[in-house]
Amino acid sequence: MLCNSKLGDATQWPRLLKSVVRVVFHDRRLQYTEQQQLDGWRWSRPGDRILDIDVPLSVGVIEPQVLPSQLNTVEFHWDPTKRTSLFLQVHCISTEFTPRKKGGEKGVPFRLQIDTFKPGDKELPPEHLHSAGCLIKVFKPKGADRKLKTDREKVEKQPLHERDKYQAACESTVFVECSPWPEPSAEPYLPLSPRDLTSPHSCKLLSPERLCCSPPFILDTFSPAEDLNPGASILETQQWLHRHRFSSYCRTLANFTGTDLLKLTRQDLIQICGAADGIRLFNTLRARPIRHRLTLYVAQEASRQENEVPKNPEPGFYQEISLDELSAIELMGKLAELLNLPANQIHRLFHQGPGGILILLSDQVVQNLKDESHFVAVVKKVLNPDGYHLVLT
Repeated sequence: MLCNSKLGDATQWPRLLKSVVRVVFHDRRLQYTEQQQLDGWRWSRPGDRILDIDVPLSVGVIEPQVLPSQLNTVEFHWDPTKRTSLFLQVHCISTEFTPRKKGGEKGVPFRLQIDTFKPGDKELPPEHLHSAGCLIKVFKPKGADRKLKTDREKVEKQPLHERDKYQAACESTVFVECSPWPEPSAEPYLPLSPRDLTSPHSCKLLSPERLCCSPPFILDTFSPAEDLNPGASILETQQWLHRHRFSSYCRTLANFTGTDLLKLTRQDLIQICGAADGIRLFNTLRARPIRHRLTLYVAQEASRQENEVPKNPEPGFYQEISLDELSAIELMGKLAELLNLPANQIHRLFHQGPGGILILLSDQVVQNLKDESHFVAVVKKVLNPDGYHLVLT
């Protein structure tokens, strides 16, 4: 990483610059399906990354960062007045994106691009300074040797006047200046226009029209959300996580079925996935409550004596209670509202079981209640402490 003297006196710049490095597709066909290709790679190699910084070998790299949601992107800061060299590791080979995964020497070309920014003042966005890129192909050692040999033989077979069309081999590759890679806009649901992707310095390796690539989240925007089936198998649960952009947690949740995942509380998910993704996963699991998870029909009947529960209560008018969280506290609150009782004065909630026994309603019991069951709610006054017990018969 060298400071370009044409861009002005580096001593007048901020102490640190920020650079973003990406490995992206060069072929237009793959650019149109970039996110699908990356998601497929993530699914086949959970927990792996496409691009990493080799920190021990790098010099002058400050605060290197990798984003779990962007497998092909790394970021770092560097001081333009000091020597900086960056060592990268590309963990995918070019043949992984060919139709049959066995492309031999015909693997797809990647483009390695570095965008450099000057930090903005306070809340202002960073100012773009420079972008450059080059083509790369990644092979395993034997494949690389074979390709070099094949390319050399191909050139040698050409007439002398045709060989000038090929670029001569170099010890090092100089990056060609190009357009900055499109960043997600402030309105993520609007696709980027071609005008946003052009600049006075169009990349010689990739024309502006080939730069058209949807941001990573646009494909997911148009796919309707679907509920996770409680009966989903481990594989179906992994696929659901993958479709809803939780692929980075597939390895952590590798042994979870749909039921296991739905049993996790909000706090459990935050502890596993962190605050942002944990809350997002919790909301996604409980999204679209158009149809409530449990519907009960309850009628009110007063008990004939202080401590007696009627064995065969006469049916009255039933009212619907809908539950989403399937918890005893949620059911108790809905019953208190239905019966016009203070919620803080309901001390116990029971369910009349076989033989007239009273079963304390816990979260597990509520979750096992049959949908659209009907009950009669009996209110029993208690003195110590002052309040009520409710019995669903």
